[in-house]
Amino acid sequence: MNHYVNYEGKKISFSVPRQWNLISSEDKPPTSGVNDPVQEIKRALDHPIGSSRIEELARPGMEVVLVFDDLQRPTPVHLALPEIISRLNRAGIPDERITGICAVGTHPIPSIEQLETKVGKEAFSRLQGRIFSHDPRASNNVIIGKTHRGVLVEINRRVAFADLIIGVGECMPHPVAGFGGGCKIIMPGVCSYRSVADHHFSWVRHRHSRVNVRQGNCFYEEIVDAGRLGRLAFKLDFILNEKKEVIKTFAGDPVAAHNEACDFAASLYLMPLPKLADVTISAAFPLEMGVQATKSLTMASFCTRSGGAIIWVAPQKQAGSILPLIKEMGSDESAGDFHRRLIRGDVPDHLRQFGISYIMQVVYFKELSEKFTVVHVTDGLSPDQVNMMKFSCSPNIDDAIRQVSEKIPEADVAVFPSGGNIIPEVR
Repeated sequence: MNHYVNYEGKKISFSVPRQWNLISSEDKPPTSGVNDPVQEIKRALDHPIGSSRIEELARPGMEVVLVFDDLQRPTPVHLALPEIISRLNRAGIPDERITGICAVGTHPIPSIEQLETKVGKEAFSRLQGRIFSHDPRASNNVIIGKTHRGVLVEINRRVAFADLIIGVGECMPHPVAGFGGGCKIIMPGVCSYRSVADHHFSWVRHRHSRVNVRQGNCFYEEIVDAGRLGRLAFKLDFILNEKKEVIKTFAGDPVAAHNEACDFAASLYLMPLPKLADVTISAAFPLEMGVQATKSLTMASFCTRSGGAIIWVAPQKQAGSILPLIKEMGSDESAGDFHRRLIRGDVPDHLRQFGISYIMQVVYFKELSEKFTVVHVTDGLSPDQVNMMKFSCSPNIDDAIRQVSEKIPEADVAVFPSGGNIIPEVR
């Protein structure tokens, strides 16, 4: 019987050995976007979850900060901000008392031209001179307290002293935090570098720090703590499809609204499995570009038994963004040794320019190479580069299956044709 994976818009067919028992091969169909995304935004803002409307939260004389995610997220901030600003106006707050902050976390700081693209011409004009990017290394970031587990929370000065804080972001499956969105706009969004490092490096390898887990996920729970300490009052989160179209929006209390957004996202992407797979075949599609392509590999690791194999299918045609990661993978340090090095603040020089979430990928990948046999099907990376990652390289999926079947002749097998947008869950 033939199966397939999606690869650069094409279906690549293959068959598996007779001794392999297929436990999943479902492909998630694409979800269409709404016809009128602005009306969808208005609907969510008119009916907030667990919160009063923005017009009722705001009071004349308040200084309001609108915090929005950066260019590494496809969130249509340009559609949301004009509607939010107009609602603040109706509550008696003029444009001049509203500031916009791009929540970069520890990502590169965008130029003013890039900010204009992100927020759109209307919002950029109305907030002229009052749109800024957060600087995680700024000396004037403000310490506002500690989470209940002891992570120091140090945030952007303008956010710390605002009267009302409203966030705009995107809710999507996240390999460690459970889901993106919610209070992540505060932590790591507008936190200092040392706060983000303390939080991320402390909880990155906890067993419950994983996709589709919130309760008991210390990584996520500390983010919520930081959001509450940072006084995030209201959040608008988008659910987008792979075409960056708006599927649905959720607004209101940053935790209550986010919980409903997470449940909705899970309904779109959840892939139930009866057991852990011995072999998982996962394609990066539809997230085949740069570091995003690694998501399908991470997701596959959640449903593959220790000592099993993952066949990771990703073009890597624009692999420049992961080359520094590959270089560090070539070192002799174990995942544990590298993690301890990060805890000490000893970040390799060639990685210092990157965000903390990127640097954490080195820990993930070293751990994957220690835990699984990974065969990478790609025509964008050379065999030497793949081998540097401690993975095996294969020119095509049939050859990869041959390699793995020689090591694991009998196997329960999961196939994810579009592994970049699924949440595997073993039940």
